[in-house]
Amino acid sequence: MKKMLSLKKARTLVGSFKGAKVLVVGDLIMDHFIWGSVTRVSPEAPVPVVDVSSETRMLGGSANVVHNITSLGGKCYVTGIIGKDDDGKRLIKELAGSGIKTDGVIVDAGRPTTIKTRVIAHHQQVVRFDRESNEEPSSKIISEVYDYIKKMVRYADVVVISDYAKGLVTESLVNITRDLASRSGKPLIVDPKVEHFDYYTGVDLITPNCSEAGLAAGVKIRDEASLRVAADVITETLGCGALLITRGEHGMSLFEETGETHIPTTAKEVFDVSGAGDTVAAVLALALAVGASYRESAALANVAAGVVVEKLGTATLTPDEFTEALSHNLGLAGK
Repeated sequence: MKKMLSLKKARTLVGSFKGAKVLVVGDLIMDHFIWGSVTRVSPEAPVPVVDVSSETRMLGGSANVVHNITSLGGKCYVTGIIGKDDDGKRLIKELAGSGIKTDGVIVDAGRPTTIKTRVIAHHQQVVRFDRESNEEPSSKIISEVYDYIKKMVRYADVVVISDYAKGLVTESLVNITRDLASRSGKPLIVDPKVEHFDYYTGVDLITPNCSEAGLAAGVKIRDEASLRVAADVITETLGCGALLITRGEHGMSLFEETGETHIPTTAKEVFDVSGAGDTVAAVLALALAVGASYRESAALANVAAGVVVEKLGTATLTPDEFTEALSHNLGLAGK
């Protein structure tokens, strides 16, 4: 196994995150968790009855990417859409409470704030229900988003598109964001949705999970050979600079023009994968912003993902937690 990144350099990079600036464009979501326990089955239907003990609301979607960036010390500029409702107000309050400017968050009175509600009992998700609109916003709303991107891209080191297919991310938005980022010399990372894969041509780095990569390529991924075939199809079709496929318990695989790198997972136990992709996108952005290579950025993102999947809910990690995980020198080798 060849070292991808020394512990000393990893710590130096993470310590530099506080100087990084990232522009995040995408679908803002509020994640709502209902926690409880199950001791009986309903007499009305063969379904579990959850005795609710608590509820929590957390930043989700692109807002969770933002939350992860700021939790690790980076500065974030964010644009997206919320509804004119209590959940939208709560999302704004949560962002502002984390020190994030919300002048790029556009209120659309014609749609609800996207909220995903997960019912969790005994550490298991019982059901999830979503309140959302995935209709494309009006031209007026889109114009406000474009104006914010044009204004702020010059201040960012890296740009991230976080696509949850809730209506904001269109082919036009990707094209405009990519062109603005390219003209400003800023790398563009896309955390994709499989139904939008043909939008992402020419981006610098795309981060699908294994299922998304297989569907996008039309390849059933069973092993590293089929994974390589899927990666070849995606990179040739999109012409992207690099491709990072997250593979759950199998870690991550990075594909670049110079070759491929497979990184084993660092997670000891997986409690909840919700939001792990957001953490990966956030750490990749921060690492690239402070001068890391794709391989070094992927190694750091892998360690970060290993921390958050051991937490319940849409989780973030602190610099101290990250440094502690790095101190075990986990996931810093590839083959």
